[in-house]
Amino acid sequence: MHEFKYKRNELYCESVSIKRLAEKYGTPLYAYSRKTFLDHYRKIRSAFKAVNPLVCYSVKANSNLSILRMLVKDGAGLDIVSGGELYRALRAGVSPRKIVYASVGKTEQEIGETIRKNILLFNVESVPELVLINQVAERLGKRQQVAIRVNPDIKPKTHKYATTGHGENKFGIDIDTVKNIFLNRWQYEHLDISGIHVHIGSQIVDARPFVRAIEKITKLVKRLERGGIKIRWFNIGGGLGIIYSGEKPQTAQEYAKAVLPLLKRLGARIILEPGRFISGNSGIFLTKVLYVKEAPRKNFAVVDGAMNDLVRPSLYEAYHEILPVMSRSYASSRRARTYDVVGPVCESGDFLGKDRRFIGLEQGNFLAVMGAGAYGFSMASNYNSRPRPAEVLVDGSRVKLIRRREKYSDLVRNEM
Repeated sequence: MHEFKYKRNELYCESVSIKRLAEKYGTPLYAYSRKTFLDHYRKIRSAFKAVNPLVCYSVKANSNLSILRMLVKDGAGLDIVSGGELYRALRAGVSPRKIVYASVGKTEQEIGETIRKNILLFNVESVPELVLINQVAERLGKRQQVAIRVNPDIKPKTHKYATTGHGENKFGIDIDTVKNIFLNRWQYEHLDISGIHVHIGSQIVDARPFVRAIEKITKLVKRLERGGIKIRWFNIGGGLGIIYSGEKPQTAQEYAKAVLPLLKRLGARIILEPGRFISGNSGIFLTKVLYVKEAPRKNFAVVDGAMNDLVRPSLYEAYHEILPVMSRSYASSRRARTYDVVGPVCESGDFLGKDRRFIGLEQGNFLAVMGAGAYGFSMASNYNSRPRPAEVLVDGSRVKLIRRREKYSDLVRNEM
């Protein structure tokens, strides 16, 4: 659930009018609810309290410094996937001992910088990467703790671009190779190979694929234990789905109930990496209707937000509910008309939603694209030389500007 609700036919974020946000800060605009962010983080932390997990929020989902600082202050660790995210994480004030670092393509420079910061764990995605981390650690005179990312060959029901644990994906290492790595860990003198990591995908709405993956890992761990190898860390990744439209995702409690019996038997310290579950329904994308365009086959609401601001609909054909900021009664469906909500970018794939019904949609109306707190601004670009939007964080009746709207001068700041 979230804190974006209608009050007297006007959409609010907590105690703040969305219309007033649009008028004060302009559009397009990302608006976030502090209460929703913290509620969702605390729900998953509470659901797994029986195993005292380290909950590392996935920075890539929404990487604004104010968001990261808010979660870190509440006890969260951070899951990073690049040198830039390491920089953000440390700027946000997180302890390096609460940072885990995944990614299939870590560069030698990124590895060196990260080892110097004494992070908790690298999640290693290939044997060549393992070799390189060992070499860099030797050069720096360090001993680095790592977890091996296992590809369990599980294909959950989600968009094909959001699967990461299937045998045809680029992520992780097959189980037989992982077993050999542990059995020959003496070859990596400057690494403490002490953990296992698994992450099977994103926007997964039921526990069964998670259970299958953890069962496979459990069998691997038991085989290793029989060989005298102890696993100290088990990172079960993220991937919990949220409600965008008609999904009925598991709650944090339901997910924990399904997997905790397996995790308790392992005796390892548990790490989780939720991203979308915490941030997805914590934010909206606010846009303004520029033109209402009627054509023989389609009606279009042309808005000032575009695929460069929110790419998920174009990239994944993802569905986001789109609500009028000032609502009207939908009692008479005959009054509603159907529109494609499209942006000004010069691509046919530039849309935020198709075949959406509105009553009395007019130029100047504000629309709220729901569930835009994850993979919204963090995937935004300057395509068509469009400045990226501002971001605001609402806390009760207070509003904080947490990112200024870009200016045209920002577009060419680093060009020569």
